[in-house]
Amino acid sequence: MSTFYLGLIVVLYLLSLTALGYLGYKKTTDTSDYLVGGRSMNPIVMSLSYGATFISASAIVGFGGVAAAYGMGIQWLCMLNMLMGVIIAFIVFGRPTRKLGVKYNAATFPQLLGRHYKSKSIQVLAALVIFLCMPLYAAVVLKGGAVFIEQIFKIDFNVALLIFTLVIAAYVIAGGMKGVMYTDALQAIIMFGCMAFLLFSLYSSLDMNFTQANEALTNLKDQVPNKYHDLGHQGWTSMPVFQSPQWYTLVTSLILGVGVGCLAQPQLIVRFMTVESTKQLNRGVAIGCVFLIVTVGTIYHSGALSNLFFFKTQGKVATELIPDIDKIIPYFIDNAMPAWFSAIFMLCILSASMSTMSSQFHTMGAAVGADIYALAKRKNESNINSVIRIGVFFSIVVSYIICYALPMNIIARGTSIFMGICASAFLPVYFGSLYIKTVNKNAALASMYTGIIASLFVLAFVHRAESASLGLCRFIFGRDVLFENYPIYMIDPILFALPFSTLVYVVGIFSPKEQKKNIVKEAAIEEPA
Repeated sequence: MSTFYLGLIVVLYLLSLTALGYLGYKKTTDTSDYLVGGRSMNPIVMSLSYGATFISASAIVGFGGVAAAYGMGIQWLCMLNMLMGVIIAFIVFGRPTRKLGVKYNAATFPQLLGRHYKSKSIQVLAALVIFLCMPLYAAVVLKGGAVFIEQIFKIDFNVALLIFTLVIAAYVIAGGMKGVMYTDALQAIIMFGCMAFLLFSLYSSLDMNFTQANEALTNLKDQVPNKYHDLGHQGWTSMPVFQSPQWYTLVTSLILGVGVGCLAQPQLIVRFMTVESTKQLNRGVAIGCVFLIVTVGTIYHSGALSNLFFFKTQGKVATELIPDIDKIIPYFIDNAMPAWFSAIFMLCILSASMSTMSSQFHTMGAAVGADIYALAKRKNESNINSVIRIGVFFSIVVSYIICYALPMNIIARGTSIFMGICASAFLPVYFGSLYIKTVNKNAALASMYTGIIASLFVLAFVHRAESASLGLCRFIFGRDVLFENYPIYMIDPILFALPFSTLVYVVGIFSPKEQKKNIVKEAAIEEPA
């Protein structure tokens, strides 16, 4: 496709986003509109926005690359995302979250926790975790989009990153939650259409049907590169050797880290508070499941089958051609698909990146303005909106800077790190706020601190993938990891931190001292003076 038509497609796409962003801006009149869409969003728009926010460029570019390197074992993440990220998230978490949000008039996730536990400290701590940790996640998504633009347009990465960042900044800062969700819905439709086409055209490019392609990929197991074979790789249609290094990476870090971590994502949780009733959330389950199966399932399948395409056309498997797994999917689409589809698929990547990042930046800005500034300074509503916009701008700048410091093969891992920290810090207290009547702010605070500290400690001193890169453990103790016994250094931080934070929370709220307090309170209610 010529540069002119490619540019025309992008311009039309950006104009559509601008129009929707402006529509959101015009419909945003107060803080409730800016933060939760006035609690009146259409359930279909909410469901599409949820799905588009969930499926980022890290899922398409990063985890698609993981599928190319590790194989179809990553499809278990697709099933876990559908089960945890949609069915359990909407039914078990979403319905009580919406009710609690209305009860406390909460417009952000930190507000929800802070008002339930009657603790400003919990609200501020949750906001700080979001504002300080989410830029890493935003940066890996930003990199995923910029890498694809670089590949398709054949332009410098720095130019692609700058243009991409400026476009997102324009409509997120102005439009608030309504602008974000309107654009998310459009982006979700584009993503769904592109993935559906990719699923059918993939086998045409291979000149095989479903069964033939998967059998051929199975027979390709002898071509697994030695460095992957030594880690436990058994072929692209098989799981790695049980308890091998690759098995621990795939299962504990990628599948469990992201599959469980998605339940405690602030940018997803807030969407439950944007609809008018819990019945509307029920309608979103089917939409979310179909969306995830088509989008995530397709890209994971395509990533694994890219090895077959590259071996047939270039005599090498994906990781031998492209050592940086973050660049495998862009290269595959550019070489295996028609030129016109490469341009359309670029919109899919842009949509996935923009939908996720717009939500991330909106959430970070809200953490600064609505959760920290509003508590410290009891200012008027318009002033708070201005601070939120400043917070959005600052979070964009920080994420942009972090993007330059990211190493190769980081997109999928960076996603897992952030989701693991969120799960460890938030999941026990979040679940407790929805289903446990006992309200103990000290137990909640202790659980959150435990989750945060345990996650950071394991990342810096125990889990080799991060500790070796950070160098802090080597600087202090003279070795890459504190515990050199296998498989301790291969187990993801979430499997250490989440059980600890959960245990602290449970012990705190069900301690004999706390139970005695509750009995006294109930007696006082039953026997008024």
